[in-house]
Amino acid sequence: MAKLVTIFGGSGFVGRYIARRMAKQGWRVRVAVRRPNEALFVKPYGVVGQVEPILANIRDDTSVRAAIHGADAVVNCVGTFDAGGKNNFQAVQNEGAARIARIAAEEGAARMVHISAIGADVDGNSLYARSKGQGEEAVREAFPDAMILRPSVVFGPEDQFFNRFAAMTRMGPILPVAGAETKFQPVYVDDVAHAAMLGALGEAEGGIYELGGPDVESFRVLMQRMLGVIRRRRLILNIPFFVAGIMGAVFDLLQTLTFGLFHNGILTRDQVRSLRSDNVVQDGAKTLTDLGISATSMDVVLDDYLWPFRPAGQYAEITENARNLRQE
Repeated sequence: MAKLVTIFGGSGFVGRYIARRMAKQGWRVRVAVRRPNEALFVKPYGVVGQVEPILANIRDDTSVRAAIHGADAVVNCVGTFDAGGKNNFQAVQNEGAARIARIAAEEGAARMVHISAIGADVDGNSLYARSKGQGEEAVREAFPDAMILRPSVVFGPEDQFFNRFAAMTRMGPILPVAGAETKFQPVYVDDVAHAAMLGALGEAEGGIYELGGPDVESFRVLMQRMLGVIRRRRLILNIPFFVAGIMGAVFDLLQTLTFGLFHNGILTRDQVRSLRSDNVVQDGAKTLTDLGISATSMDVVLDDYLWPFRPAGQYAEITENARNLRQE
């Protein structure tokens, strides 16, 4: 019988790419999510019955155990940007990660892959970084041979980075950003999935890997690159950290006062703290190169999914060619 992998968060941005790769390797794939009915799109990644969404709540031992039972490998892709509520940083990125790793070890899974983030640090300057660091420590304690992947900002067709800011350009001539000089090393989502697949297959040794693409650029330069792709001109306005902190506090307070009816998906105080530190691969870290993976450049991918944000959409190149012909 084909081997089985359980992927927690397997319908999410990174998880779906891992699920697709594991299915292509002939593995049975259990996609463990909170809402299986919203994850049915993963089923065609394999033949009939090969990829199945199942219900799992990472805050509950019984639910996690049922999802892992019989699995040869376990991958945890679950993460959150919500500091409050039941599924907050601690519940998801620390306690949830610890529960998955502990039960994976108890159930006899041969391999464990945990998706973390660059900057994970139990002594980090943000709640997000600290919860990621605590989660890593718990995973290593329960499953010492686990592979831990720390990607920088991840880009790809379903990302919430370039897509989000490209959508903001439709709102006016100014594109506000906090931490315009903070550096990032964007990594392609399928490169992260490739690394996770190697860990799940047992073709790469455990340990911590920091994953970044070939380009290290400031937030401002990344936005300039994005504007070039979508053929728009916008003034990139840097919001000073002290102003951004006040804005984040106000938005956080609104979410609290409205009991979550206003969801702060704009800017939080914790995000401002995170933006004070560069998000790049550290010297001496194991990287994609150590896994034999050639990092994909943004230039190869951004055009493929940001074109809907161009003023002329899919007809942008035709319009530009016609304009050039008229000028000649």
